[in-house]
Amino acid sequence: MLEVLQQAQVIENDYVKRWKQNGGRVIGYGCAFTPPEIFEAVGVLPYRLRALGNSRTERADARLSRFNCSFCRSCLELGLEGVYDFLDGLVETNGCDQLRGMFENWQYARPQGFFQYLKGPHVTTTDAMDYYVRQLRAMAEATAQYFHQDFREDALREAIRRHAKIRKLLRQLNTLRERERPALTGAEMLALTLLGTAMPSADYLGLLEETLTAVSSRELTGYRARLVLGGSATDEIEFVRLMEDLGGLVVADMLCFGVRAFWPEWNGPDTDPWRILAEQYLGQSLCPRMFDAFSRRLAFLLDTVDRFRADGIVLVHNKFCDLHGIDNTLLRLRLRERNLPVLTLEKEYGGLADLGRLRTRIQAFLEQLGGQR
Repeated sequence: MLEVLQQAQVIENDYVKRWKQNGGRVIGYGCAFTPPEIFEAVGVLPYRLRALGNSRTERADARLSRFNCSFCRSCLELGLEGVYDFLDGLVETNGCDQLRGMFENWQYARPQGFFQYLKGPHVTTTDAMDYYVRQLRAMAEATAQYFHQDFREDALREAIRRHAKIRKLLRQLNTLRERERPALTGAEMLALTLLGTAMPSADYLGLLEETLTAVSSRELTGYRARLVLGGSATDEIEFVRLMEDLGGLVVADMLCFGVRAFWPEWNGPDTDPWRILAEQYLGQSLCPRMFDAFSRRLAFLLDTVDRFRADGIVLVHNKFCDLHGIDNTLLRLRLRERNLPVLTLEKEYGGLADLGRLRTRIQAFLEQLGGQR
Protein backbone atom coordinates (compact mmCIF):
# COMPACT_ATOMS: atom_id res chain seq x y z
CA MET A 1 0.00 0.00 0.00
CA LEU A 2 2.97 2.32 0.49
CA GLU A 3 3.51 2.80 -3.26
CA VAL A 4 -0.21 3.42 -3.78
CA LEU A 5 -0.20 6.11 -1.10
CA GLN A 6 2.90 7.72 -2.59
CA GLN A 7 1.68 7.72 -6.20
CA ALA A 8 -1.81 8.90 -5.20
CA GLN A 9 -0.33 12.05 -3.65
CA VAL A 10 1.52 13.16 -6.79
CA ILE A 11 -0.17 15.13 -9.58
CA GLU A 12 1.94 13.74 -12.42
CA ASN A 13 2.52 10.25 -11.07
CA ASP A 14 4.85 7.64 -12.56
CA TYR A 15 2.05 6.02 -14.57
CA VAL A 16 1.24 9.32 -16.27
CA LYS A 17 4.93 10.02 -16.90
CA ARG A 18 5.41 6.66 -18.59
CA TRP A 19 2.28 7.20 -20.67
CA LYS A 20 3.58 10.56 -21.88
CA GLN A 21 7.09 9.24 -22.51
CA ASN A 22 5.58 6.63 -24.81
CA GLY A 23 3.84 9.33 -26.83
CA GLY A 24 0.43 9.05 -25.19
CA ARG A 25 -2.09 11.88 -24.88
CA VAL A 26 -3.88 12.87 -21.66
CA ILE A 27 -7.23 14.63 -21.17
CA GLY A 28 -8.18 16.23 -17.86
CA TYR A 29 -11.78 16.18 -16.64
CA GLY A 30 -13.42 17.29 -13.42
CA CYS A 31 -16.73 15.55 -12.75
CA ALA A 32 -17.64 11.95 -11.96
CA PHE A 33 -20.36 11.99 -14.64
CA THR A 34 -17.67 12.15 -17.36
CA PRO A 35 -17.23 8.57 -18.65
CA PRO A 36 -13.49 7.79 -18.98
CA GLU A 37 -14.34 4.84 -21.23
CA ILE A 38 -14.96 7.24 -24.12
CA PHE A 39 -11.41 8.61 -24.02
CA GLU A 40 -9.91 5.17 -23.65
CA ALA A 41 -11.79 4.06 -26.76
CA VAL A 42 -9.73 6.54 -28.80
CA GLY A 43 -6.45 5.71 -27.06
CA VAL A 44 -6.33 8.81 -24.80
CA LEU A 45 -5.64 8.60 -21.07
CA PRO A 46 -8.43 10.17 -18.96
CA TYR A 47 -7.18 12.05 -15.89
CA ARG A 48 -9.53 13.32 -13.21
CA LEU A 49 -8.32 16.69 -11.94
CA ARG A 50 -7.37 16.98 -8.30
CA ALA A 51 -5.53 19.47 -6.07
CA LEU A 52 -4.24 17.06 -3.40
CA GLY A 53 -4.48 19.57 -0.58
CA ASN A 54 -2.82 22.47 -2.42
CA SER A 55 -3.56 25.62 -0.43
CA ARG A 56 -1.92 28.17 -2.77
CA THR A 57 -4.52 30.23 -4.64
CA GLU A 58 -2.81 33.59 -5.31
CA ARG A 59 -3.08 33.43 -9.12
CA ALA A 60 -6.49 31.78 -9.02
CA ASP A 61 -7.89 34.41 -6.65
CA ALA A 62 -7.23 37.07 -9.29
CA ARG A 63 -9.59 35.26 -11.68
CA LEU A 64 -11.98 33.35 -9.42
CA SER A 65 -12.88 35.33 -6.31
CA ARG A 66 -12.38 34.01 -2.80
CA PHE A 67 -16.13 33.62 -2.48
CA ASN A 68 -15.80 30.54 -4.66
CA CYS A 69 -15.07 26.99 -3.57
CA SER A 70 -11.45 26.65 -2.45
CA PHE A 71 -11.11 23.25 -4.14
CA CYS A 72 -11.91 24.81 -7.53
CA ARG A 73 -9.51 27.69 -6.83
CA SER A 74 -6.78 25.25 -5.79
CA CYS A 75 -7.17 23.26 -9.03
CA LEU A 76 -7.16 26.48 -11.06
CA GLU A 77 -3.98 27.60 -9.29
CA LEU A 78 -2.18 24.41 -10.28
CA GLY A 79 -3.35 24.87 -13.86
CA LEU A 80 -2.14 28.47 -13.99
CA GLU A 81 1.19 27.52 -12.41
CA GLY A 82 1.83 24.98 -15.17
CA VAL A 83 1.64 21.91 -12.93
CA TYR A 84 -0.91 20.45 -15.34
CA ASP A 85 1.00 21.24 -18.51
CA PHE A 86 1.28 17.50 -19.21
CA LEU A 87 -2.39 17.58 -20.22
CA ASP A 88 -3.28 17.70 -23.90
CA GLY A 89 -6.82 18.90 -23.33
CA LEU A 90 -9.63 19.63 -20.91
CA VAL A 91 -13.26 18.57 -20.70
CA GLU A 92 -15.43 21.13 -18.92
CA THR A 93 -18.59 19.96 -17.20
CA ASN A 94 -21.49 21.74 -15.52
CA GLY A 95 -21.10 19.90 -12.24
CA CYS A 96 -21.47 23.26 -10.53
CA ASP A 97 -21.07 26.92 -11.50
CA GLN A 98 -17.79 27.23 -9.62
CA LEU A 99 -16.31 24.26 -11.44
CA ARG A 100 -17.32 25.85 -14.74
CA GLY A 101 -15.61 29.08 -13.65
CA MET A 102 -12.46 27.12 -12.94
CA PHE A 103 -12.41 25.52 -16.40
CA GLU A 104 -13.23 28.67 -18.32
CA ASN A 105 -10.68 30.84 -16.52
CA TRP A 106 -8.06 28.12 -16.99
CA GLN A 107 -8.76 27.84 -20.70
CA TYR A 108 -8.73 31.62 -21.12
CA ALA A 109 -5.47 32.22 -19.23
CA ARG A 110 -3.53 29.09 -20.22
CA PRO A 111 -5.29 27.52 -23.22
CA GLN A 112 -5.27 23.78 -23.77
CA GLY A 113 -5.18 22.37 -27.29
CA PHE A 114 -8.39 20.38 -26.92
CA PHE A 115 -11.35 21.84 -25.01
CA GLN A 116 -14.81 20.31 -24.89
CA TYR A 117 -17.89 21.21 -22.88
CA LEU A 118 -19.91 18.19 -21.72
CA LYS A 119 -23.34 19.31 -20.56
CA GLY A 120 -25.02 16.93 -18.12
CA PRO A 121 -28.71 17.31 -17.27
CA HIS A 122 -29.80 17.72 -13.65
CA VAL A 123 -32.72 15.31 -14.01
CA THR A 124 -33.07 11.78 -15.37
CA THR A 125 -36.22 12.01 -17.44
CA THR A 126 -36.33 10.17 -20.77
CA ASP A 127 -35.66 13.38 -22.70
CA ALA A 128 -32.78 14.30 -20.39
CA MET A 129 -31.13 10.90 -20.77
CA ASP A 130 -31.49 11.07 -24.56
CA TYR A 131 -29.87 14.50 -24.50
CA TYR A 132 -26.98 13.20 -22.39
CA VAL A 133 -26.41 10.34 -24.85
CA ARG A 134 -26.16 12.88 -27.67
CA GLN A 135 -23.67 14.86 -25.58
CA LEU A 136 -21.53 11.75 -25.04
CA ARG A 137 -21.56 10.94 -28.75
CA ALA A 138 -20.55 14.52 -29.59
CA MET A 139 -17.68 14.37 -27.10
CA ALA A 140 -16.47 11.08 -28.53
CA GLU A 141 -16.58 12.46 -32.07
CA ALA A 142 -14.75 15.66 -31.10
CA THR A 143 -12.05 13.74 -29.21
CA ALA A 144 -11.44 11.30 -32.05
CA GLN A 145 -11.32 14.10 -34.61
CA TYR A 146 -8.89 16.27 -32.64
CA PHE A 147 -6.46 13.44 -31.88
CA HIS A 148 -6.78 11.97 -35.40
CA GLN A 149 -8.10 8.65 -34.19
CA ASP A 150 -10.88 6.39 -35.41
CA PHE A 151 -13.64 5.88 -32.87
CA ARG A 152 -14.59 2.21 -32.73
CA GLU A 153 -17.63 1.01 -30.84
CA ASP A 154 -15.96 -2.33 -30.12
CA ALA A 155 -13.16 -0.44 -28.33
CA LEU A 156 -15.81 1.39 -26.30
CA ARG A 157 -17.46 -1.89 -25.33
CA GLU A 158 -14.10 -3.29 -24.26
CA ALA A 159 -13.43 -0.22 -22.10
CA ILE A 160 -16.88 -0.58 -20.51
CA ARG A 161 -16.18 -4.23 -19.68
CA ARG A 162 -12.78 -3.34 -18.19
CA HIS A 163 -14.26 -0.64 -15.98
CA ALA A 164 -16.99 -3.02 -14.87
CA LYS A 165 -14.25 -5.36 -13.61
CA ILE A 166 -12.58 -2.43 -11.86
CA ARG A 167 -15.82 -1.49 -10.09
CA LYS A 168 -16.32 -5.10 -9.02
CA LEU A 169 -12.83 -5.22 -7.47
CA LEU A 170 -13.33 -1.86 -5.75
CA ARG A 171 -16.60 -3.09 -4.26
CA GLN A 172 -14.84 -6.25 -3.06
CA LEU A 173 -12.14 -4.16 -1.41
CA ASN A 174 -14.77 -1.92 0.11
CA THR A 175 -16.54 -4.95 1.54
CA LEU A 176 -13.39 -5.81 3.49
CA ARG A 177 -14.07 -2.67 5.54
CA GLU A 178 -17.37 -4.12 6.80
CA ARG A 179 -15.54 -6.52 9.09
CA GLU A 180 -15.28 -6.02 12.84
CA ARG A 181 -11.56 -5.69 12.14
CA PRO A 182 -11.41 -3.97 8.74
CA ALA A 183 -8.63 -4.71 6.27
CA LEU A 184 -8.19 -1.14 4.97
CA THR A 185 -8.08 2.33 6.44
CA GLY A 186 -10.12 5.12 4.94
CA ALA A 187 -6.93 6.88 3.83
CA GLU A 188 -5.79 3.78 1.97
CA MET A 189 -9.13 3.33 0.23
CA LEU A 190 -9.23 6.98 -0.81
CA ALA A 191 -5.68 6.68 -2.17
CA LEU A 192 -6.72 3.65 -4.22
CA THR A 193 -9.74 5.35 -5.76
CA LEU A 194 -7.79 8.57 -6.41
CA LEU A 195 -4.94 6.79 -8.15
CA GLY A 196 -7.37 4.85 -10.33
CA THR A 197 -8.56 8.04 -12.01
CA ALA A 198 -4.99 9.05 -12.93
CA MET A 199 -3.50 5.95 -14.55
CA PRO A 200 -4.24 3.52 -17.41
CA SER A 201 -7.20 1.34 -16.49
CA ALA A 202 -5.42 -1.86 -17.58
CA ASP A 203 -2.63 -1.14 -15.08
CA TYR A 204 -5.19 -0.20 -12.45
CA LEU A 205 -7.01 -3.49 -12.88
CA GLY A 206 -3.79 -5.39 -12.15
CA LEU A 207 -3.02 -3.14 -9.17
CA LEU A 208 -6.44 -3.79 -7.64
CA GLU A 209 -6.06 -7.56 -8.05
CA GLU A 210 -2.67 -7.42 -6.31
CA THR A 211 -4.04 -5.21 -3.54
CA LEU A 212 -7.05 -7.46 -2.92
CA THR A 213 -4.74 -10.46 -2.48
CA ALA A 214 -2.33 -8.54 -0.26
CA VAL A 215 -4.84 -7.06 2.20
CA SER A 216 -7.56 -9.71 2.38
CA SER A 217 -6.15 -11.19 5.60
CA ARG A 218 -5.30 -7.88 7.30
CA GLU A 219 -7.04 -6.92 10.53
CA LEU A 220 -7.00 -3.37 11.91
CA THR A 221 -7.49 -2.76 15.63
CA GLY A 222 -6.94 0.00 18.17
CA TYR A 223 -9.48 2.50 16.89
CA ARG A 224 -12.08 4.29 19.02
CA ALA A 225 -15.00 4.47 16.61
CA ARG A 226 -16.16 3.41 13.16
CA LEU A 227 -17.01 6.40 10.98
CA VAL A 228 -18.75 7.03 7.68
CA LEU A 229 -17.37 10.06 5.84
CA GLY A 230 -19.58 11.88 3.36
CA GLY A 231 -19.36 15.11 1.44
CA SER A 232 -17.82 17.03 -1.40
CA ALA A 233 -14.69 16.81 -3.56
CA THR A 234 -12.41 15.52 -0.81
CA ASP A 235 -9.13 14.29 -2.30
CA GLU A 236 -7.17 15.18 0.85
CA ILE A 237 -5.71 11.90 2.07
CA GLU A 238 -4.07 13.75 4.95
CA PHE A 239 -7.46 14.97 6.19
CA VAL A 240 -8.74 11.39 6.38
CA ARG A 241 -5.49 10.33 8.04
CA LEU A 242 -6.00 13.08 10.65
CA MET A 243 -9.36 11.58 11.61
CA GLU A 244 -7.87 8.13 11.83
CA ASP A 245 -4.84 9.23 13.82
CA LEU A 246 -7.31 10.56 16.39
CA GLY A 247 -8.97 7.14 16.57
CA GLY A 248 -11.87 7.49 14.16
CA LEU A 249 -11.46 4.73 11.56
CA VAL A 250 -13.26 5.64 8.32
CA VAL A 251 -14.86 2.31 7.42
CA ALA A 252 -17.03 3.70 4.60
CA ASP A 253 -17.60 6.88 2.66
CA MET A 254 -19.98 8.69 0.35
CA LEU A 255 -17.42 10.98 -1.25
CA CYS A 256 -17.19 12.39 -4.75
CA PHE A 257 -13.69 10.88 -5.12
CA GLY A 258 -14.67 7.75 -3.19
CA VAL A 259 -17.53 5.28 -3.23
CA ARG A 260 -19.88 7.56 -5.18
CA ALA A 261 -17.51 7.32 -8.14
CA PHE A 262 -17.51 3.52 -8.43
CA TRP A 263 -20.60 2.18 -6.64
CA PRO A 264 -23.21 2.67 -9.43
CA GLU A 265 -23.57 -0.52 -11.46
CA TRP A 266 -25.63 -1.03 -14.59
CA ASN A 267 -27.41 -4.39 -14.55
CA GLY A 268 -29.64 -3.81 -17.56
CA PRO A 269 -29.19 -5.01 -21.16
CA ASP A 270 -25.77 -4.40 -22.70
CA THR A 271 -26.96 -3.89 -26.27
CA ASP A 272 -26.32 -0.14 -26.43
CA PRO A 273 -22.98 1.04 -24.95
CA TRP A 274 -24.12 4.68 -24.95
CA ARG A 275 -27.19 3.85 -22.90
CA ILE A 276 -25.03 1.91 -20.44
CA LEU A 277 -22.78 4.93 -19.93
CA ALA A 278 -25.74 7.28 -19.58
CA GLU A 279 -27.46 5.12 -16.98
CA GLN A 280 -24.29 4.42 -15.03
CA TYR A 281 -22.78 7.89 -14.90
CA LEU A 282 -25.90 10.06 -14.82
CA GLY A 283 -28.96 7.92 -14.19
CA GLN A 284 -27.53 6.36 -11.02
CA SER A 285 -25.56 9.39 -9.85
CA LEU A 286 -25.70 10.17 -6.12
CA CYS A 287 -24.36 13.71 -6.58
CA PRO A 288 -26.35 16.56 -4.97
CA ARG A 289 -26.29 18.36 -8.33
CA MET A 290 -29.09 15.98 -9.35
CA PHE A 291 -32.50 17.44 -8.54
CA ASP A 292 -34.23 14.14 -7.88
CA ALA A 293 -31.55 12.14 -6.02
CA PHE A 294 -31.79 13.24 -2.36
CA SER A 295 -33.98 10.33 -1.29
CA ARG A 296 -31.57 7.89 -2.97
CA ARG A 297 -28.57 9.56 -1.30
CA LEU A 298 -30.21 9.36 2.10
CA ALA A 299 -31.18 5.72 1.57
CA PHE A 300 -27.65 4.89 0.42
CA LEU A 301 -26.14 6.62 3.48
CA LEU A 302 -28.50 4.88 5.91
CA ASP A 303 -27.77 1.52 4.31
CA THR A 304 -24.02 2.23 4.53
CA VAL A 305 -24.28 3.11 8.23
CA ASP A 306 -26.12 -0.16 8.85
CA ARG A 307 -23.92 -2.44 6.75
CA PHE A 308 -20.63 -1.05 8.07
CA ARG A 309 -21.94 -0.81 11.65
CA ALA A 310 -20.84 2.81 11.90
CA ASP A 311 -20.78 4.54 15.28
CA GLY A 312 -21.05 8.00 13.73
CA ILE A 313 -21.21 10.00 10.51
CA VAL A 314 -18.99 12.92 9.50
CA LEU A 315 -20.30 15.17 6.72
CA VAL A 316 -17.69 17.54 5.31
CA HIS A 317 -17.78 20.25 2.67
CA ASN A 318 -15.44 22.94 1.47
CA LYS A 319 -16.33 26.53 2.27
CA PHE A 320 -18.61 28.13 -0.37
CA CYS A 321 -19.58 24.72 -1.79
CA ASP A 322 -23.29 25.44 -2.18
CA LEU A 323 -24.30 21.98 -3.35
CA HIS A 324 -22.79 19.97 -0.51
CA GLY A 325 -23.34 22.67 2.09
CA ILE A 326 -27.09 22.52 1.57
CA ASP A 327 -27.11 18.75 1.07
CA ASN A 328 -25.15 18.12 4.27
CA THR A 329 -27.61 20.27 6.21
CA LEU A 330 -30.56 18.23 4.93
CA LEU A 331 -28.74 14.96 5.59
CA ARG A 332 -27.84 16.07 9.12
CA LEU A 333 -31.50 16.84 9.89
CA ARG A 334 -32.68 13.47 8.56
CA LEU A 335 -29.94 11.58 10.43
CA ARG A 336 -30.71 13.31 13.71
CA GLU A 337 -34.39 12.46 13.29
CA ARG A 338 -33.17 8.86 13.50
CA ASN A 339 -30.96 9.62 16.53
CA LEU A 340 -27.77 8.91 14.60
CA PRO A 341 -24.64 10.78 15.78
CA VAL A 342 -23.48 13.17 13.07
CA LEU A 343 -20.77 15.83 12.82
CA THR A 344 -20.83 18.44 10.05
CA LEU A 345 -17.60 20.19 9.12
CA GLU A 346 -17.20 23.21 6.87
CA LYS A 347 -13.56 23.80 6.07
CA GLU A 348 -11.17 25.59 3.76
CA TYR A 349 -9.72 23.19 1.24
CA GLY A 350 -6.09 22.37 2.05
CA GLY A 351 -6.08 24.96 4.84
CA LEU A 352 -3.46 23.89 7.37
CA ALA A 353 -4.40 26.93 9.44
CA ASP A 354 -7.77 25.25 9.96
CA LEU A 355 -6.18 22.05 11.25
CA GLY A 356 -6.41 22.90 14.95
CA ARG A 357 -10.13 23.66 14.80
CA LEU A 358 -10.85 20.47 12.84
CA ARG A 359 -8.78 18.39 15.24
CA THR A 360 -10.68 19.80 18.23
CA ARG A 361 -14.11 19.16 16.72
CA ILE A 362 -13.22 15.62 15.62
CA GLN A 363 -11.77 14.82 19.06
CA ALA A 364 -14.93 16.12 20.74
CA PHE A 365 -17.11 14.01 18.42
CA LEU A 366 -15.08 10.88 19.17
CA GLU A 367 -15.38 11.58 22.89
CA GLN A 368 -19.13 11.80 22.42
CA LEU A 369 -19.14 8.42 20.68
CA GLY A 370 -16.84 6.82 23.28
CA GLY A 371 -15.58 3.25 23.08
CA GLN A 372 -12.34 1.50 22.17
CA ARG A 373 -11.96 -1.34 19.70
